[in-house]
Amino acid sequence: MAIVDNQYWLIANFKETQLENMRPGETAEIKLDAFPHHTFVGRVDSISPASGAQFALLPPDNATGNFTKVVQRIPVKVVFDQKSIQGYESRITPGMSAEVAVEVK
Repeated sequence: MAIVDNQYWLIANFKETQLENMRPGETAEIKLDAFPHHTFVGRVDSISPASGAQFALLPPDNATGNFTKVVQRIPVKVVFDQKSIQGYESRITPGMSAEVAVEVK
């Protein structure tokens, strides 16, 4: 048996340089490529404790001795506002592409 939540959410991979003022609870604007004329509303639910590379099966290892600083991507979970997805519930599916903008304070 599996217990699941009926919330619609997505994972947005923000650059680490974009996270300075981002906090859980802040409002997000979501645009799905499938619905270019509709803007969805959501909120930041959580920010991952590590970059996506740290959770990879084979994390990149720069063992050559040359150090190149690369901006990492940090997964941020954004939950859709139920009112903004009304009428779209059956049409929003896993794997869709999205653009997410978070209003930081």
